[in-house]
Amino acid sequence: MDEKEKENKDLASTQGPEDQPETSNDTTEEGQAPVGNTDTVDPVVDTTSDRVEENENLIPQVHEGEAMALLSEDHSETQGAAHSPGGKGNIVWPIVSAVLAVLLIIAVVIPLISGKKVEAVATVNGTEITKDELYNELSQGGADEQALDTLITKSLIHQEAKKNNYEVTEADVDKEIDTYVENFGSKENLDQALVANGMTLEQLRENIQMNALLTKILEPQVKVTDEQIKQTFEDNKASFDTPEQVRASVILVKTEAEANEIIKELKEGKDFAELAKSKSLDEATKANGGDTDFFARGQMEEAVENAAFKLAKDEVSGAVKTEGGYQVIKVTDRKEAHTATLEEKKEEIRKGLVSQQVGQLSGTWIEDIRSKATITNTLTDKADETSTDTNTAK
Repeated sequence: MDEKEKENKDLASTQGPEDQPETSNDTTEEGQAPVGNTDTVDPVVDTTSDRVEENENLIPQVHEGEAMALLSEDHSETQGAAHSPGGKGNIVWPIVSAVLAVLLIIAVVIPLISGKKVEAVATVNGTEITKDELYNELSQGGADEQALDTLITKSLIHQEAKKNNYEVTEADVDKEIDTYVENFGSKENLDQALVANGMTLEQLRENIQMNALLTKILEPQVKVTDEQIKQTFEDNKASFDTPEQVRASVILVKTEAEANEIIKELKEGKDFAELAKSKSLDEATKANGGDTDFFARGQMEEAVENAAFKLAKDEVSGAVKTEGGYQVIKVTDRKEAHTATLEEKKEEIRKGLVSQQVGQLSGTWIEDIRSKATITNTLTDKADETSTDTNTAK
């Protein structure tokens, strides 16, 4: 075997799984508002679903040194669908945590990877990054060099947190996840948003943990005043308010006759949820017994919305003609409109402003700790040596 063939074989031995999944690279909940004005990254709206997708673009692409404090929203209606992620323009503040975590994935362009198959592919201040860890990162998508660089950055964050006795527990992460679920309206809606953005729940949990550590490290450098909080509230007052909402269950069928038969069965004592599971054509809600979760005006097809908001709690509609057929609607709960106060939203705004400033500081801070760290990169160091040897031979 000549030297060139040997190098090619070594290169192949260092690669991860061949087929890596592609990754996708915000919305404002009623009662929540954006933080100030940030000229950072334009979110990319993903409209892969025909249903109302209130919580798309969970994790937009974030470039080095930039912070994303806002999420875009995309409202689309479907034929007869009554799926709602609960609350128009859901979620800004909780998702800021996940978005800022993406700042940790700051790629430095490095040479092509080559070299021997080794267990430790890099060390950061003496802490090893193993080949298995690299392959695990690769399985989440991205190029080889970006994946390794991400692991190096994460290791630096963990080391700095440990040095300062900062810790983020599983309970802390669970609490943040619970906030996500509450703002998305349900666990199912959160899962759908993650899938639409190419993320898993485990990746989200890791992002939450890393961002929480980064916030603990950088928050002492951040200053948020009462005046800033007040100004943010005044500038976005309307979006902090919660409109009137209803929660409904629906059964979608093709014809008016079928809808009337459903209504007859309900009057005879049949269970609405069971009928929805067995007869509804609405795939988004039938598994949950027809439950749409809470929605406000402007989030549903007009015919469904008009019928639902006229019903009292536990009242069932007649046959409602929609774009997809006919629906039978039952209102299961209601929320009256609420005007938010500064006192209610003060802590929420403070956290958002802190997250925004942490995002602005993070890029420079990461560059600084990298410059002071002792980092060995077995793969890229070998690539540099191979390139030099090749050029010398020529």
